[in-house]
Amino acid sequence: MVASQLVVRRPLVEDVAVLARLHVETWRETYRGVMRDEVLDDASSVGRRERFWTAVLTDDRYTDTSAAVAELHGEVVGLALAGRPLDDDATWHQQLYALYTRAAVHGSGAGPALLAAVLAPQGSAGLWVADPNPRAQAFYRKHGFSPDGATKVEDGVREIRMVRPSTGSAAVP
Repeated sequence: MVASQLVVRRPLVEDVAVLARLHVETWRETYRGVMRDEVLDDASSVGRRERFWTAVLTDDRYTDTSAAVAELHGEVVGLALAGRPLDDDATWHQQLYALYTRAAVHGSGAGPALLAAVLAPQGSAGLWVADPNPRAQAFYRKHGFSPDGATKVEDGVREIRMVRPSTGSAAVP
């Protein structure tokens, strides 16, 4: 894929329906076999994601968040959302809430571009990632994150917390 065809931009309210569908579809691609099928296949998921993205893009409660979408050949193929840390014991400045791309575009550069669009490249950051999810964990390690030992279970899915310290570079060579 030609990198110049990848565009990362701020999402618009007009993108809400596309964002909602993409969010649910990428969950299904990512978590099938990890999360219960009835959660992934819930018919109300897209509607809930539409309400969520509408709030993110229009509600004052989300003014401290940073959102981005990735387009490849004019199609929205990825999304990311970050903001203030949500964990009570956070020692980092930002938290990645979501970063999803279609499986078909893995390796296209969309993931790193989305990460750079929502997180300060030299700032400290934290995130939660499903475990097992070796591809995502490897991606985050490549970008300077490492597990800090914290775990939780949400919707039946075990998650580990990964943290990136403030450094001169966001990526580890």
